[in-house]
Amino acid sequence: MNLPNRITIARICLIPIMMLFLLVNFSFYPEPLHWGSFQLSVNHLIAAIIFLLAASTDGIDGYIARKYNMVTNLGKLLDPLADKLLISAVLISLVELGRCDSLIAVIIISREFAVTGLRQVALLDGKVVAASKWGKIKTVVQIVAISLLLLNNFPFQFVGIPFDDIAIWAAALITIYSGIDYFVKNKELLLAHNA
Repeated sequence: MNLPNRITIARICLIPIMMLFLLVNFSFYPEPLHWGSFQLSVNHLIAAIIFLLAASTDGIDGYIARKYNMVTNLGKLLDPLADKLLISAVLISLVELGRCDSLIAVIIISREFAVTGLRQVALLDGKVVAASKWGKIKTVVQIVAISLLLLNNFPFQFVGIPFDDIAIWAAALITIYSGIDYFVKNKELLLAHNA
C-alpha cells in the first residue's frame, strides 16, 4: 500500500462524502450564497470543492507512481476504477438534481464501461491500453463541465452564457469520439478474441 495507492483510495473515499453534500439537505446550513441574481447553496459549493479535490488527485497519484517507480497491479486496477466511480457518481447525482440530461450521463458512463471492457480484453493478452490524447482531453472537458454544473454555471451566469450546458454536451461528444478512437486503434484485440 504505497503513497499513490493511498491517494487513489482517498479519492474513492471522497465520493460518498461529495454525494452526501449534493443530495442531502441539511437544515443547519446557512442561506445560499447570493451575487445579484446568482445563487448557490453552500452544500453544492462544498460538493464542488470535494469533486475538484478528488479529480485533481488523479494526475498526482499517476505522476508519483511513474516518477518514483511505484506502479503496482493494485494501482493499475484502482486508478481507472476510482476515476469511473467519481464521474459516474457525480453524473447520476446531477441527473437526480435535474442539472444534467440523463442521456449525457448514459453516454459518458457507457463509454467508460466499454473502454474498461476493452482494457480487460487487452489484459488477457498481457497488453496495456494506454490513455490516449483524446482520452485525456475527454477527462479534462468532463471535469470542467461537471464543475460548472455543480457551481450553477459560475462565473458565466453573470454574462448570460449557458457554458455549463455547452460544456457538458461537448464532453459527451468528445467522450463518444475518444471511445471510438480507442476501439479503432485496438480493433485487432477484439478480432483476435472473436476468432
